[in-house]
Amino acid sequence: MTKRFLTAVIAVAAATLAGCGPSGRIKEETIEVKENTPLNEAKKLLENYSKGQPLGSEVTSYAYLVTEVRKTDAPRADVLEKGFADLQKAPKAGVPAKAKDILAKLAPKMTAE
Repeated sequence: MTKRFLTAVIAVAAATLAGCGPSGRIKEETIEVKENTPLNEAKKLLENYSKGQPLGSEVTSYAYLVTEVRKTDAPRADVLEKGFADLQKAPKAGVPAKAKDILAKLAPKMTAE
């Protein structure tokens, strides 16, 4: 039994060492993480609505998002404020189209209303 035990220990040690790979070679990778700004959060909500997601409890965060966006981008905050109000009044079937319209107005060059 001693010979079997010694063989098993050697086999486990060899398997363990084989999995360690070459020493000193660590692959470094840079991962870009997009900042989750209030404007990006609002756009994500609008994208979901444009794909057919119904309005939910997140409507309670609209005022907060508008207030936070206003700190850095007042014109877009105005678009969001009006757009969110319109979304809440829109019939369920009209929400996706309205959301797409608001997203278009928030585009980088922003279009006039």
